[in-house]
Amino acid sequence: MGSQLSTPDLSSLKIDHSARHQGGPKWLRYVFAAIGLLLLVSALVFALKGKAPEVMVTTVHATTADTRVALLNASGYVTPRRRATVAAKVTGRVIQMIADEGMHVQEGQVLAYLDDSDARVRLNSARSDREATAAALADLKVNLENADRELRRTDSLHQGGVASQQALDLAKTTADSLRARIALTEEQVRAADSRIKVAQQDLDNCTVRSPFTGIVVSKDAQVGEMVSPISAGGGFTRTGIATVVDMRSLEVEVDVNESYIARVKPGQPVTAILDAYPDWKIPCTVRTVIPTADRQKATVKVRISFNQLDPRILPDMGVKVSFLGDEPAPASGTARLLIPKDAIRNENGQQVVFLYKDGRVERRAVRVGGTSGDSQEVLAGINDGDQLVTSGFDGLHDGQQVGIKKQ
Repeated sequence: MGSQLSTPDLSSLKIDHSARHQGGPKWLRYVFAAIGLLLLVSALVFALKGKAPEVMVTTVHATTADTRVALLNASGYVTPRRRATVAAKVTGRVIQMIADEGMHVQEGQVLAYLDDSDARVRLNSARSDREATAAALADLKVNLENADRELRRTDSLHQGGVASQQALDLAKTTADSLRARIALTEEQVRAADSRIKVAQQDLDNCTVRSPFTGIVVSKDAQVGEMVSPISAGGGFTRTGIATVVDMRSLEVEVDVNESYIARVKPGQPVTAILDAYPDWKIPCTVRTVIPTADRQKATVKVRISFNQLDPRILPDMGVKVSFLGDEPAPASGTARLLIPKDAIRNENGQQVVFLYKDGRVERRAVRVGGTSGDSQEVLAGINDGDQLVTSGFDGLHDGQQVGIKKQ
């Protein structure tokens, strides 16, 4: 009888219970995961709470004793009365550009050179024509001297009965003809001199110069570009070399609503504040009121002169102005603290401000007086030199740590 097939031993496939629990209990892993999540949330909350809010601040300044009440406020820009986009008088290619932004230039200083090769050829040609004409003139004068001698000789022979009247007439005609040709040639020499001047002017026009003393604020052409005094089609030709501004002619230009223009008059004192320097009050004076109105905007243009110019004042800067009235000055020795109205908060009928000091804010009650334009007079509660918060009040409280927002 054949041998029976052996059956496999399945008992060897059993899992050892001691090996099943080597990774530890599952609840322990859940505990560790919960602790890690709790630490992460705590870190986020701490980071959010530790971030200080940002605010904008301004410094309190005591006004001088001769401060006047502002009758009207307006905004505008610094503009120069003398501003020129310098262009070439001839069409040409730029071969050297000297002007650059920020360069101080004097009247007549070279800004750029254009290709003058054609102009030099024309100048040399005009000079050659003049020299040739002058040489011909010299030859005619020699011939005239000889013709005069021949005339005198013929006239002497005619008086002696040797020469005929025809010979005498011929000698006179020759001398007169030479005098006429000399007069013509002299006119040709003067015409040649004029052509030389024209050619020299064309050559000089290839050098672009500054029309007045000022500062280059824009460089409008580069070496290799074509420039022309007239606009050329296609947009490949420049019409300007550089823009020069006379910094001594800077003034403020504002648009005043025609409803309030009666409050403005020439010579009226004005206080200007540049947007770039909000704590700098610049004394100015109304120069002129342009005698026309803009029907679309219902405004009248007013030009204001700076009493004293400063290098910090630049063209096209934004500026806010206050037109001052003729109200008598306060008593001698007194001064007022004026702060922006935005710095004052009304809390339950009490006027309060937030002082900024050493990275924290302090809530302080103040007593206010009259207003002056966009400013509010403070009678008590703050001192000259204090820094006040002007924006970022949401959630702000006494003693809170804050940061200063960059403008």
